[in-house]
Amino acid sequence: MTETGWHKSSYSNTGSQCVEVRETSDGAHVRDTVNRDAGHLTFPAAEWTALLRGIH
Repeated sequence: MTETGWHKSSYSNTGSQCVEVRETSDGAHVRDTVNRDAGHLTFPAAEWTALLRGIH
């Protein structure tokens, strides 16, 4: 079960190497879907925005 606010990457739907993202006003949190209890990486809003712009 996915906690409220976490969204699985659409790229991750075909394999076991999946990530989930939860965006907040302060930035974004990224975690492994297989090991959710291991914690998450946090990206400040400016860095998250720059990453998304770079991907597009």
